[in-house]
Formats: sequence, structure tokens, C-alpha cells
Amino acid sequence: MIKIRQGRWSIACVCMVLGFMVAVQLRTTADMKGSVSYQRIEEITERLLTTEQERDGLKEELSTLRKQKASEAGGTISEDIRLRAGLTPVVGEGVIVKLEDSSAAAKAGENPNLYIIHDDDLLKVINELRAAGAEAISINGQRLVGTSEIRCAGPTLSVNNVRSAPPFEIRAIGESKSLENAIKMRGGVAETLKVWGIQLEVSTSQSVYIPAYKGSTSHTYAHETEEKEGETK
Repeated sequence: MIKIRQGRWSIACVCMVLGFMVAVQLRTTADMKGSVSYQRIEEITERLLTTEQERDGLKEELSTLRKQKASEAGGTISEDIRLRAGLTPVVGEGVIVKLEDSSAAAKAGENPNLYIIHDDDLLKVINELRAAGAEAISINGQRLVGTSEIRCAGPTLSVNNVRSAPPFEIRAIGESKSLENAIKMRGGVAETLKVWGIQLEVSTSQSVYIPAYKGSTSHTYAHETEEKEGETK
């Protein structure tokens, strides 16, 4: 009986020791997991801060390089922009197109306006010249730019808000033969105007002079912004 009790007591002691060891192991494992997770968070946070600092440094470096590049090439860029915008006088190979109202009298029942030059007639000539590669165009000394208007103003035509009357002289700089062919092509603007007796003459030259645009270039409502892909509004 005494031996049986001693055996039970030994088993109980062993179970208590095992239970204690298991409990200690579980607690240690939980503490380790918590410690590893906290360390991982600290490591990621530190890496994030480092990356953000590197990003800010690269942004500053990029901004400095852009300003330096613009400063070095500022003169060249400015002159190129002025040339493309029509703000400088130019000379080169091209054509001179002269238009005059028809000298024929309108027949009975015909609209007399068909025998005089209108804004759409000039626009047709301008469009043909541009399509043929004209790099600079003027009408009666008025340089055409992106904001130029060509419209009827009573018995006259307005270009850049400057009125002028026939005859009209259109100057264009470009490959002279291509420009001439664009105006004289079969079924083109020259043949159309000839039907109503409107006189159109084209001459080529190796030295066509076109003055600079002298109108306003300021913008009141349009402001520079970053390009947005797919923006429709």
C-alpha cells in the first residue's frame, strides 16, 4: 500500500513538473513572438524613414538640375520659342500670292458678293499653304500666329484686328515649288476663284520677307499646369 502511494506521489510530481515546464515554454514562445513582431515593426519603420529621406533628397537634386539646365540653355530655348511663335521677323524661300476682286460685272440674278474676296477665300489659300509646309505666313504685312483672326469687317477684311482692303498679298516661307503647286493644283483654290473672275497670281522667290507678329501675347484666363492623361473636361 505504501509503495502504491509513493508511486502515485511520484507520478503527480512528474506531472506537476511537466505542466510547469509546458507553461514556461508557452509563455516564452509568446514573449518571443511579441518581441519579434515589435522588432519587425521597428525595422520597417526605420527603412521607410530612410527611403523617404532619400526620395526628398533626389527631388531636390532633380529640381536643381532642371533649373541649371534651363539656365544654361535659356537663351537658345527663348529664341526658338520666339521664332516658332512668330515674334521675330523671318526671311527665306517661298511664294507671294496676290489676290484682287473680280473686274467682271455680276450678271442679272447673280449675287455680286461672289465676285469679291471674302475671309473664307483667304482661309482656303492659307490652309493650302500650311498643308504644303509653310513655316511662316503673312497677309498684307500682318503675321499669322495661333491667335490671328481672318474675318469680314464691312467692305474690308480684318487680320489681327487690323483692317485692310484688296488687293491682298499673302506671303509664305517654305519649299517654293510645293507651295506654288498647292495653290495651282487642278480643282484647287485658284481654279475655284477663277470661276468668278477673282484674280490670283503666284510668284516664287528665294527671299520672301515676313515681319514679326506685333499683337498681344498675354493670357488672362489660361495658366500653365501639369499635363493630365485622359482629361476631357
